Amino acid sequence: MSTARTVLVIGGGAAGNAATVLLRRAGIAVDLVEAKDDWNATAGSGITLQGNALRVLRELGVWERVKASGFGFGSVGITAPDGTVLHVARDLRTGGEDLPATVGMRRPQLQRILIDAVRGSGATVRLGTTAEILGQDADGVSVRFSDGGEGRYDLVIAADGLGSATRAAIGVTDRPEPTGMAIWRVAAPRPAGVVRTDLAYGGPAYIAGYCPTSDTTLYAYVVEANRDRDAIPPQTYADEMRRLASAYGGHWPEITAHITDPAQVNYTWFDRLLVEGSWHRGRVVLVGDAAHCCPPTLAQGAALSLEDAWVLTQLLTATETWDDALLQGYYERRVARVRPVVEASVQIGQWQLDGVRDADLPGLMGRIMTMLRELP
Repeated sequence: MSTARTVLVIGGGAAGNAATVLLRRAGIAVDLVEAKDDWNATAGSGITLQGNALRVLRELGVWERVKASGFGFGSVGITAPDGTVLHVARDLRTGGEDLPATVGMRRPQLQRILIDAVRGSGATVRLGTTAEILGQDADGVSVRFSDGGEGRYDLVIAADGLGSATRAAIGVTDRPEPTGMAIWRVAAPRPAGVVRTDLAYGGPAYIAGYCPTSDTTLYAYVVEANRDRDAIPPQTYADEMRRLASAYGGHWPEITAHITDPAQVNYTWFDRLLVEGSWHRGRVVLVGDAAHCCPPTLAQGAALSLEDAWVLTQLLTATETWDDALLQGYYERRVARVRPVVEASVQIGQWQLDGVRDADLPGLMGRIMTMLRELP
């Protein structure tokens, strides 16, 4: 591009980090601000990355590190609560035949890999910093930061997550809504026999599952109806998750024995969000969870966020005209893909809540995964 451009990325999660790396590769100056002092480098237990997420990670140049750090597999098992394997399905390779169907890995490890990529890109990074005032005109955005600094940018990319302050600041009124479910998650040592994700439907929880995240680790989760967070003291988190998990057989007893530290157990409600109409106001554009969020029933949250960054940066680096038409085109291209994933993710959870026994779960998942094989 012949005209020097400057972009502010707000938020250093998957979408913000990916957008930063891709824009810097095109020679665009990028400032990234992240509210957390530690860049969220230690938060979370595990993450399931399907092929369409791996495809973007390869574009970022981090696939080899992801492959070395995670655990790849190509099937999913359905079990009874007692651990009896009822069915094993081969996963579609949504990123192409040259990538695994799925890689599980520790979320902090993925974040550290992305942090290293951002650092290596030459972007300017400011941690413990938020954008407090956004003043727009026809040519750009003037920003005042929480540390007293100021900046002027041609575009602001809001990647500040589900509770995005930027989304509210630019007048987008859509807000996340709970779906009625909640999930308990924990990282634990991997039993030798765990070589894929297995899901148990039924028992005291709606879903009990686990995903290998390395040769020695996994993350496990149980899904139940959401409860008032204030009624669950954090010091009881391990007890609560262990109580639910102890009803499951197979590999679960070995996993459950390691659910002892409440500080290592995460409890989160399932939310849904899909901003309608457009994902931008002027020269501020939403990506990732700031624009959409789905329950993890299809394991597509991070994948959709990474795809957003990839598509938006492709559009931005292909032209010197950054205008309303370009940003609206980004929305229209993405919403056609995001909407069915959000709706399907919510539907799967709703079937569980309603106790529907004859739902076409394999058919719905198959249709979505087939769609995700196409480029975003």
